[in-house]
Amino acid sequence: MRIAALSDIHGNLPALEAVLAEIGRERVDLVVNLGDVLSGPLWPAETAELLMQPRLGGRPWVTIAGNHERQLLAAARHGAPAESNDSDDIGARRTTPEQQRWLRELPTAQRFGDGRGGQVVLTHGTPRVDHEPLLDTVVGGLGGGGWPGIRAATPAEVMPRLADALPAETTLVLCGHSHLPRVLLLDGVLIVNPGSVGLQAYDHDQPHEHVVENGSPHARWALLDHTPTHGWQVQQRLTAYGWRAAAARAESHGRPDWADALLTGRVGRRLAA
Repeated sequence: MRIAALSDIHGNLPALEAVLAEIGRERVDLVVNLGDVLSGPLWPAETAELLMQPRLGGRPWVTIAGNHERQLLAAARHGAPAESNDSDDIGARRTTPEQQRWLRELPTAQRFGDGRGGQVVLTHGTPRVDHEPLLDTVVGGLGGGGWPGIRAATPAEVMPRLADALPAETTLVLCGHSHLPRVLLLDGVLIVNPGSVGLQAYDHDQPHEHVVENGSPHARWALLDHTPTHGWQVQQRLTAYGWRAAAARAESHGRPDWADALLTGRVGRRLAA
């Protein structure tokens, strides 16, 4: 089985289209989309229109919801203020009722067979909390000596986050949320975060202030193969796309912090994410 894993598109249509073109050159059996698909100041409605197709490029897709699906829908229910440039408010204002209905129907987790008797588990954050990173740990102290306030999680930290949620036959867990590409082999289970298709840097204040930076604007995704001898192997991919146009779009919608992140993969002007 060959899987393309995507996450955290955040309405970045040109990044998604570039990744899809690259996936089209691979013999992929399935594409999985791990959530946070529309929220942000870019192209939420256009991205939804593309992703709502039952098959993309002739390939089956599996999409799950992330925390921003929940937050965007909450903003839509409560009425997103016209003056707000919050990512979820923008997404709520610029998506249709039909697109929001599609978001509501997305499962929060999914699992399926790997073709060799094992199970693949999909989760956005952790199985217990959609906004908790599985493979990263946020620790206080941002800024001291250049410390970003976030680091790779240890195996001892990851184990309780799985909270006995995995079937015994699990061979692969795919997660997102943090936007940071990570791989961890834990008790025979490969856990992979493919990184973010749509946004390579941001700052956040929960549970402590921290900064995520991938250091370049390339769209991130992962290509996974199940081999008879060694089980799962993974390639972390970086895909170039028209990030200047994406940055200009963010700037025009009042999010210069997104514009900086989209151009550089680093945090520049800092606003609420």
